[in-house]
Amino acid sequence: MSLVAIVGRPNVGKSTLFNRLVGMRQAIVDETAGVTRDRHYGKCEWCGHEFSVVDTGGYTSNSEDIFEGEIRKQVMLAIDEADLILFMVEVATGITDFDEEIADILRRSKKPVMLAVNKVDSGDKMYDSYQFYSLGLGEIWNISSANGGGTGELLDEIVRRLPQEDTVINEDEIHIPRIAIVGKPNVGKSSLTNALLGQDRNIVTPIAGTTRDSIESYYNKFGHEFMLVDTAGLRKKTKVKEDLEFYSVMRSIRTIEHADVCILMIDAQTGLEAQDMAIFNLIHRNRKGCVVVVNKWDTIEKETNTMRDYIEEIKKRLAPFTDLPIIFTSVINKQRILDVLNAAAEVYANYAQKIPTSRLNEAMLPEIENYPPPSTKGKYIKIKYITQLPTRSPSFAFFCNLPQYIKDPYKRFLENKLRMHFNLTGCPIQIFMRQK
Repeated sequence: MSLVAIVGRPNVGKSTLFNRLVGMRQAIVDETAGVTRDRHYGKCEWCGHEFSVVDTGGYTSNSEDIFEGEIRKQVMLAIDEADLILFMVEVATGITDFDEEIADILRRSKKPVMLAVNKVDSGDKMYDSYQFYSLGLGEIWNISSANGGGTGELLDEIVRRLPQEDTVINEDEIHIPRIAIVGKPNVGKSSLTNALLGQDRNIVTPIAGTTRDSIESYYNKFGHEFMLVDTAGLRKKTKVKEDLEFYSVMRSIRTIEHADVCILMIDAQTGLEAQDMAIFNLIHRNRKGCVVVVNKWDTIEKETNTMRDYIEEIKKRLAPFTDLPIIFTSVINKQRILDVLNAAAEVYANYAQKIPTSRLNEAMLPEIENYPPPSTKGKYIKIKYITQLPTRSPSFAFFCNLPQYIKDPYKRFLENKLRMHFNLTGCPIQIFMRQK
């Protein structure tokens, strides 16, 4: 699929236009300059043509932004892989030194460039836009990304210039699993993403809160295919003071809601803290598959049973949902990162499996016969039939004569027996009692 990269200096409206093109609020937009840091991909569909769009951070040099060098590297990567570059400038500020610097880079890149002058939302400002012809990049396109003015003509031209492909937009595409990497700030989520992808896809620094948006990456290696989503670190609500971090947290929570499997990363030095438990409860409440990854394992002094004791301690805190993979990694040393991938793929296979009704009844009815539900008020409960419900996460309906009398302890017994007979590691299970 063709790729269009949106580049420009900070605060010219790149993320606002990106959100308009992809049709959703995917990138965080704020008046503060330098909000976007990583490359952000999305799909745009216009008049039956589909192409990818990449939003980039604002290009600067000699600024006070400590992420300047990393952002510039991300912008250069986006320019290098794009089929067409959309260079955005702002009409009110005119041509700045950064605009001239970017224009010079784009001229030397030999890539097709379209110059979009943003924030042209009145006739007076249209006259001010003509100064941008002096950048030597050909025709200018006056737009207002906030209210959509001029974006139709801009998209017509983008589609005309992109390589023509026989793109058939298929709504019934095969579902690609979405695997989200979540956790507190600074536990190594972006480092794990980069290690798995084998490239510096996301910016990594020792500063907590480096990642702001939820960054999606397509992964297709070692026989695995899925969307890998790196998220912003989730802190306690009381510690979230800035609007930007609030938006980042909301994006991360939404990512968990839309994921199939969540990789919960914790710091080996701090162990499973209250905030880790809050994130785990969020995953469990949304009925998502889960893999626990204990990162920075290389920093721990080890004895004979250190790992075993650590696993027991984690399971004690996560009870009653203890049937999930726990993997110890050192992302910086690339230790066991492929195990994380294999565990996530296995959990997704368990999460998506559909167990035939005949197999369910063959396995579970003898177990129920050996240990029937306790009688209540002198009434005996008889479970006659079991089936799996057509939900995304594993859910089972047990048909019986008196469903209202079956209590939680017996439901936990049934869940344990289901896990014993069928591989449901890493998946939360729902059990419903229905009147037969």
